[in-house]
Amino acid sequence: MVTTTSSLPEGDSADAAVVTHWLAMLPVEFDEQDRLFLRKAADLALAANPERRISSGETQLRHALSVAEVLVGLRMDRETLAAAMLQGVLKASSIGIKTLRKRLGENTAHMVDDLARIGLLTDLSSEVSLEDEEEHAENLRRLLLGIAEDVRVVLVVVAEQLHLMRSARGLPQELRHRLAKETREIYAPLANRLGIWQVKWELEDLVLRFLRPDEYKRIAGQLDGRRADREAFIREVIDLLREKFLAAGVNAGISGRPKHIYSIWRKMQRKAVDIEQIFDLRAVRVLVPDIAQCYAALGVVHGLWKHIPGEFDDYIATPKVNLYQSIHTAVIGPEEKTLEIQIRTPDMHHHAELGVAAHWRYKENAKQDSDFERRIVKMRQWLQRKGEGEEGADLLDGLDTEMEATRIYVLTPVGKVVELPKGSTPLDFAYTIHTDIGHQCRGARVDGHIVQLNRSLRSGETVEILTAKSGTPSRDWINPHLGYLHSSRARNRVKQWFKHLDYGHHVELGRAALEREMIRLSISEKPDLSAAAAKHNLQHAEDVYAAIGRGDLSPIQVAGLGGREKPGRRTKPVPTMPRKQEAVKGEVVVAGVDDLMTGLARCCKPVPYDPIIGFVTRGRGVTVHRRDCPNIRALQEEEGERLVNVHWSDGLPDTQYAVDFLVVAGDRKGLLRDISSILTNDDIDVIGVNTNSDRKTDSASMRFTVEVRNMEQLSRLLSKVEQLPDVNLVKRLL
Repeated sequence: MVTTTSSLPEGDSADAAVVTHWLAMLPVEFDEQDRLFLRKAADLALAANPERRISSGETQLRHALSVAEVLVGLRMDRETLAAAMLQGVLKASSIGIKTLRKRLGENTAHMVDDLARIGLLTDLSSEVSLEDEEEHAENLRRLLLGIAEDVRVVLVVVAEQLHLMRSARGLPQELRHRLAKETREIYAPLANRLGIWQVKWELEDLVLRFLRPDEYKRIAGQLDGRRADREAFIREVIDLLREKFLAAGVNAGISGRPKHIYSIWRKMQRKAVDIEQIFDLRAVRVLVPDIAQCYAALGVVHGLWKHIPGEFDDYIATPKVNLYQSIHTAVIGPEEKTLEIQIRTPDMHHHAELGVAAHWRYKENAKQDSDFERRIVKMRQWLQRKGEGEEGADLLDGLDTEMEATRIYVLTPVGKVVELPKGSTPLDFAYTIHTDIGHQCRGARVDGHIVQLNRSLRSGETVEILTAKSGTPSRDWINPHLGYLHSSRARNRVKQWFKHLDYGHHVELGRAALEREMIRLSISEKPDLSAAAAKHNLQHAEDVYAAIGRGDLSPIQVAGLGGREKPGRRTKPVPTMPRKQEAVKGEVVVAGVDDLMTGLARCCKPVPYDPIIGFVTRGRGVTVHRRDCPNIRALQEEEGERLVNVHWSDGLPDTQYAVDFLVVAGDRKGLLRDISSILTNDDIDVIGVNTNSDRKTDSASMRFTVEVRNMEQLSRLLSKVEQLPDVNLVKRLL
């Protein structure tokens, strides 16, 4: 056993001695580095608040060590034990997350942070109505798993609940009952889902002991009264089987299989029978090396005793939906007593003990959720592989992406759990609660702090919606570039609201939105509304405006339509010439001519899908300009014959296009930083920046040259910049 030196505060000698003893009693699998790591965690735990006590009366540190001891039994790593020891320190002391990262590493600090968030959920069940209780408990279980990005956090939570239940005997009855109900509804099913059967069984037995003490004592008394006889019977069976297996050449390990009290009670309730009719009170488990010997062992058993009809299940030939495999048979054994025998291989036994798939769905009759089941499966695969001796941190590196959730679980102010797609915002939350709340939403508080309506939510946060009686939706909410709504359900609710507005009002809104977009993008040529109507299955040109006003079409879909029009016939031939290496390939199609060199004009910088026209140069092919380019207007009178119709190719290459835009705003600190942050987040390259400040008007004028892929990306960029504080004008430049 490795010894360590204590560095704990001298004033905490009692707890320091407990820690030293606990470290000394760790299994030999924990080496000197592990013990030093755990000593650091203990130092921090004592420095936080050594006198802090939990409801059972014991100090927080001793409680934490008891939780860690449960985790040692589950063969967890040092990071998990450290997180258990430090649970609650972020809330109860001045120790911060940065200190934890520095002393114990990112993984442990992250787990302690997750445990702090989970610690806020302990009083959630009290406000939920009875008819919603089952659904609420299920969502709470999902919430715990949603918060815990690391499966080890859930194990700490379940282990803590087990210790609380073990030490709850001296608590007042009301508190004890509440703890037992939470365990029954939330924590025992969590242990079941993760396949921690030993913990699950003990939790369930303690629940029965606290909630139905008379029935618990009756069953326990019947079992205790027969314990000596039952143990003697099992020893006799094991000796006889060992002799018969040896004679038959079956290499088997045999052990008695305990039946926990809660399981007996459930079976008695389900089958409406007395304990005498429970066949697996006396049971043995047989482990053999391979499947062939499973059936050889079964032959020996059935050759010895008569099996009970209807009590034979071959889960090796036909595994359960959770991939569980074993042979179960019940026989009339010695002294005409019933006996259950399970036969399996060591791999099957390991699977049954730790689990890999959704055994919980069969036991709990829970609703199917493929994403949630996928995460459970990955968590249990981690547990299984951890049980085989692989290092936890290395395993988590490989499973991080696969265990990532696609749903989040947040709370209403009264503690009800609401399920949302990952990436949802407070506005999505409002529409999930009720459509009218979404329409009237004007602000939100998350964990008590005012936040923006397009801020992404995280599992475990409490969301409160601020409404206005006469509030109505904003058209910005359905702009995908601004990120107000993530769920299609919420977007459809907003679009439906706008559809119910007066048609004429829609037309005016749409016309104004289209004009505003064209001005911002510096598109002077009016789009062909008839072509837009035909393309989108609308009857009239005004229907296009109405569709924009309702939110069915975005202005950019119509504003850029002119660039997709097909060219008309040309009477004079276009001179052909070989392409040059520097020419951009595949972007623009010239009227009826293949393999012609084209290039984009630098004066107006056209971007897909600007309305464009080509100019035939002398020796440089066709230069592509925007139709409203000032240079083109001058050439139309002097050299109109050299202008050709061109259009953007249907399959554009993955190319970046330079474009200029202007920002006029109040001159404030951080403005350039804010714009640069948007450009960085959207992965847009900046070619040039020119800024000017006018001290007299306290305004700033900024000209940016950036590279974008198309008009849609440019529109999204300008929309985001326009939303920044103090920005007065954002416009594309020619």
